[in-house]
Amino acid sequence: MKLSWSGWTWTVTAALALAAVAQTAPIDPALLARATGGDVAAQLAVGEAYEQGEDVKPDYAKAAEWYRKAADQKNPEAQIHLAALYRDGRGVNRDMTEAAAWYRKAAELGNASAQGTLGVLYSVGQGVPHDDVDAYYWFALAAALKGPEQEKYASNRQSMAARITADELAGAQDRVAKWLAAHKRPGTTN
Repeated sequence: MKLSWSGWTWTVTAALALAAVAQTAPIDPALLARATGGDVAAQLAVGEAYEQGEDVKPDYAKAAEWYRKAADQKNPEAQIHLAALYRDGRGVNRDMTEAAAWYRKAAELGNASAQGTLGVLYSVGQGVPHDDVDAYYWFALAAALKGPEQEKYASNRQSMAARITADELAGAQDRVAKWLAAHKRPGTTN
């Protein structure tokens, strides 16, 4: 089938117009009602819709508002999304201290990704004071959970172990063991 240039132009123009309409369509009213009513999963979904531009024009400030609602209800995914917005300065002022605080909340709830990120932040002193012992601690917690990033976290943990004293290492390992004993997670290697 051969298309003429004018036919191709019309098709592209029509596709762009449809895409523009799709990006300005409102969020599903039922989802928005659940989110407004306090449903954490719905709040997270609305935040993601605003961040990713699904069904609406991307709006990072609105994404941050919805993520905060879910994050305040201890949803680690929302806490990580909110941390990333602070890290990148999207929809909120860039604030690495605030980003680290939200990563910490998700990490304390057992999220391995947040634990690994917090390990990185401590290892470079970004948003938190530089502290190789705390970096080791967070990497060790992240490495204790089976997953696609487990080897990376274990490698980072070992790098931190080489940078701290034997006494610091023993203290950090004790902290890790206590945390893991108090926070049983499916998929942990302990």
